Amino acid sequence: MKKVLVGSILMVAMVLIGCGGGSSNTIKIGWFGSLTGDQAVWGECEFNTVKMLVEETNAAGGLEVGGKKYKLEAVGYDSKGDAQEAVNVTKRLTGQDKVVAIVGPNASGSAIPIAPILEQAKVPDIATVATNPKVTVVDGKVKPYNFRVCFIDPYQGAVAAGYAYDRLGFRKAAILYDVSDDYSQGLREFFKSNFEKKGGTIVADESFNGGDVDFRPQLSKIKAANPDVIFMPYFFKEVALSANQARELGMKQVMMGGDGWPSDQLISMAAKALEGCYFVNHLDYADPAVLDYKTRYKAKYGKEPELNGFLVHDAVQLVFAGLQKAGKVNGEALAKALEGIEIQGITGKIAISPETHNPEGKEAAIEKIVNGQYIFQERYAAQ
Repeated sequence: MKKVLVGSILMVAMVLIGCGGGSSNTIKIGWFGSLTGDQAVWGECEFNTVKMLVEETNAAGGLEVGGKKYKLEAVGYDSKGDAQEAVNVTKRLTGQDKVVAIVGPNASGSAIPIAPILEQAKVPDIATVATNPKVTVVDGKVKPYNFRVCFIDPYQGAVAAGYAYDRLGFRKAAILYDVSDDYSQGLREFFKSNFEKKGGTIVADESFNGGDVDFRPQLSKIKAANPDVIFMPYFFKEVALSANQARELGMKQVMMGGDGWPSDQLISMAAKALEGCYFVNHLDYADPAVLDYKTRYKAKYGKEPELNGFLVHDAVQLVFAGLQKAGKVNGEALAKALEGIEIQGITGKIAISPETHNPEGKEAAIEKIVNGQYIFQERYAAQ
C-alpha cells in the first residue's frame, strides 16, 4: 500500500527502553512510515505496535541472542509517505542511529527507493504492507536487504479476480482505479488479466487521480456498462467517497477491493454504501492469535489496531527470530538468517523465500462488510 505524500524530514519519536543508546547490551530496531497526512492512522498504529513489542520483550528480560540477553530500543521517524523522505530517514536510521534492522514502511513507493541505502549499510528492511513486486525483486534479481511479510499485488489481484468469478459467480466486471498510484495500478492490472483469463469480461475501465473527490463522471460510465461487480483497488478515503457517490447514482452493484480498504474511517464514512461488499485482507480478525494482540493493544492505547499493526507485529517477530537464528547482533548476518526462515505469525504462516524475500504461499483472507463489521468469509488461495 502505497500512496505518496510530500513533506520534510521530521523525527517524531525516539523511544529508549532499557540501556543507553551506545551500550553493547542494546539492540536498536528502526521503523518509519506516515505519522502525518491521510495515512497517519496506519503509521501511528504501526509505531505503537513496535513500541509495545519492545516494551513487552524488555519487561520479560530482553531478547536472547547468541546466549546473551539484550535490551531493545525502538527508533521511529515520520517519512510522510514521501519517497525522498523515506531515503533520508533510512540514511538516518542506518547511519546515525545504527539500527540492526528496519520494519516498515507500508508504502511500496517508499520501500522501493531505499534499497541502495540498505545495501550500503548492510541493514535489512522488512516492509509491512508494501505489495508491489519491485519492493524485493527487480528484473528477476532479489534485493539482498529488502524483505516483506505481506503477499504481493499480482497475488492479491488474482485472489480478488478468482473469488469474484469462481465464488461469487460474476462474469462482467468494471474497474475504477487511481492512475497516479503504483499500488492501485498494479492491482488493476492483475485483477483484469486474471478475470479475463477465467472467461470474464471487463466492461468498463475508468481512472482518477489521487486527491480527486468527485468520481461521478467515471461512475456514470460504469453504470451505463452495467457490470456485475466493481473492483476498486485504492485506499479507504477514496473508497468511501466513491462508494457513497455510486449509491447516490442508484448503482446497486457489489464492490470489491484490496488491503487498502480496511480502516475504522472506511466504516465511519461509508458503512451503509459498502454493505455486502468484499475485500482481500491479510488475516481473519476473529483468529485467537489476532484477538490476543488486539486485546493487548487496546489495553495499552485505548483503541483497536488498524490492519497495518498486525503486519508490523509479524515483521518485528521476524526480526526477533532472525536475530536468534543468526546468533549475533549484525545486520548482514540477520539478512542471511531471514532467507528461508519460517515463523507462525498472527497473519498466518510466514516462510521467507530466499529467491524472492516474500512470504511464499501465504493465503489471503476474504472479508465481507456486514452491518458495519468486517466478517471473515474464508481463506482463499489464487489458482
